[in-house]
Amino acid sequence: MATRRRLALVSATSFALFDTLVDAGLPGDPASAVGDELRARGVDVPADWADAYRETHVDAPAGAEVPLPAHVSRALASRGVDAPGNAARRAVVAAFDPAVRTRPGAVEAVAAARERGPGGLLANCAVPELVGRVLVRSTLSRDGFDAVVTSVACGWRKPDPRAFGRVADALGVGTGDLTHVGADPSVDGGVEAAGGRFVEIPEGGPVEFR
Repeated sequence: MATRRRLALVSATSFALFDTLVDAGLPGDPASAVGDELRARGVDVPADWADAYRETHVDAPAGAEVPLPAHVSRALASRGVDAPGNAARRAVVAAFDPAVRTRPGAVEAVAAARERGPGGLLANCAVPELVGRVLVRSTLSRDGFDAVVTSVACGWRKPDPRAFGRVADALGVGTGDLTHVGADPSVDGGVEAAGGRFVEIPEGGPVEFR
């Protein structure tokens, strides 16, 4: 009971990453970008790769994240192609290698949130290593967050309530004490279904947190 009372007094804030704290130059045609990187690694990419990439190959529960390397490996296998070793993972990581711009006000917003309580990052991202690389290339600091939770690591994508539950757990609060800041109400606004509060960042506007 003492622990529950302590947690109830704490409020925490999580931020979306892409299109909220940073703008990242991700590939406009992921299938083509991944296909090019597979070929560079000696993989015989099928002629109908774009179709294979768009198909569903992993029977995952609703709301679950499918790591992109697993999807790519299954897509190749569906066409009888084997990607030796970790070629699929290396190709995916190389295909998603963006230039990054930190959005105005982002650093200040994260700092302001942490003055009120623990602050974290909750990012939808099916690509391993991408969030870490984006943080390194931004003016944000990994140390500026008490927790960094990605869908590829935790297994659940926003707006699924379980994604918000994972970051809330990592920050030491219940989801009812979590405020999530993001630019997409259809995704980031899912925190409200989990009992938390949603703060919307205007599209293209500066990041502010009060």
